[in-house]
Amino acid sequence: MSDTFDIIILGSGPGGYVAALRAAQLGLTVACVEKNEQLGGTCLNVGCIPSKTLLYSSEMFYRMSHEGKTLGIIGSDLTYDWVAMQKRRADVVSGFNQGIAALFKKGRIQRFLGVGDLISPTEVRIDGKQILQSKAIILATGSEPISLPFLPFDEKKVLSSTAALILASPPKKMVVIGAGVIGVELGSVYQRLGTEVQFIEFLDRICPTFDEAITKQLQQILSAQGLTFQLSSKVTSAEITDQGVSLHFESVKGGKGEIAADCVLVAIGRRPYTQGLGLANVGIQVSSKGFIPVDGGFRTSVPSVYAIGDLIDGPMLAHKASEEGVAVAEIIAGKCPVIDYMALPSVIYTSPEVAAVGFTEAEAKQHGLEVAVGTFSFKANSRARCSNEDQGFVKVIADKQSDRLLGVHILGFHASELISGCAIALEQRMTSGELANCPFAHPTLAEAVKEAALAVHKRALHQ
Repeated sequence: MSDTFDIIILGSGPGGYVAALRAAQLGLTVACVEKNEQLGGTCLNVGCIPSKTLLYSSEMFYRMSHEGKTLGIIGSDLTYDWVAMQKRRADVVSGFNQGIAALFKKGRIQRFLGVGDLISPTEVRIDGKQILQSKAIILATGSEPISLPFLPFDEKKVLSSTAALILASPPKKMVVIGAGVIGVELGSVYQRLGTEVQFIEFLDRICPTFDEAITKQLQQILSAQGLTFQLSSKVTSAEITDQGVSLHFESVKGGKGEIAADCVLVAIGRRPYTQGLGLANVGIQVSSKGFIPVDGGFRTSVPSVYAIGDLIDGPMLAHKASEEGVAVAEIIAGKCPVIDYMALPSVIYTSPEVAAVGFTEAEAKQHGLEVAVGTFSFKANSRARCSNEDQGFVKVIADKQSDRLLGVHILGFHASELISGCAIALEQRMTSGELANCPFAHPTLAEAVKEAALAVHKRALHQ
């Protein structure tokens, strides 16, 4: 087995393994160092894929339980099998693990099991023993959940998102600290299966990085489903008992309270995983927030060392890491790729979903832009009504002067699929008028996007 490569990649998540595949396509020799036995990183093993698998299973149970009669489906004593749900989650993850391994074999990518650290600008040491050499090194080790100083993870009663995916059984009551994307998704899984779920969120609204109008209606929908939210509040202390966890909190207005639950999920964010990378060995310093500074070509302060994904500034999204993985491989190969971050979508996989691309209305105004906004409710969309999926709306934001699209925001079923066409529209610098003039199949949920674009110019036909 060779110890010299064109590229060495530390980490096999959606940034690292995609960088490896693209580099192999370009004819480069590639080594990927991964500390875990399974490839795929957080996203595949303990993040995006297992959570979406459980979200789908729990949503199917919840919708049949609550909507079956409306749809003309009558069943008695509908229940769920948690063990079977967990088995399916594991099977889906395992299948993709095997798929990435097969792609590595096809691309002749050499995989090294162990922890890699930098010992020079061109050398990586594995587990303090084997040394690999390369012209370029890509750091793609991702991120990890953040804990509270007074409430460290024990993964039994104080849960990270990782442990929340593999509980032995749904608890009777769960408190979620943090009502961001991860919190509302995992909270939704358990609420649908009968768990009483309560959130404590420091800010005054849920999922604050998304458009305010969208998240306000999302909160109303989730509250109607049974989730409860204690906003503008922070947890000040906690006690672990034989029965579970007792949390003390106070609101920004000075009120205080206490909540007891079987377990608590701490979902207050993630931080770059840079421990043990040997950054100091080569003179790379992290920012005050723990990110590795890079230039426009993903180079660190050491020109032969690159960093991508959750290690660098920007939203912590798997598809962002993948785009950067492709780009950095192409840069090393001498190409000049471009990533349009404006066209990078974000999704919340609740039911209904939220998907967004581009500026929120507030962000556009913060940039000094005068905006025109069009909205359209799914209640007026024929496919949504046929499918009993008429909650939510589409919001299109355009520059008032040029009509160029600035953002599209969707609260609705299958929003994650609808947003891709909107991302293409932003990437192609389309105007809202051009989007509105595109023919859309009927009846489809996507027609709501067309109508919202028409509404920018007060031309919506069905509202």
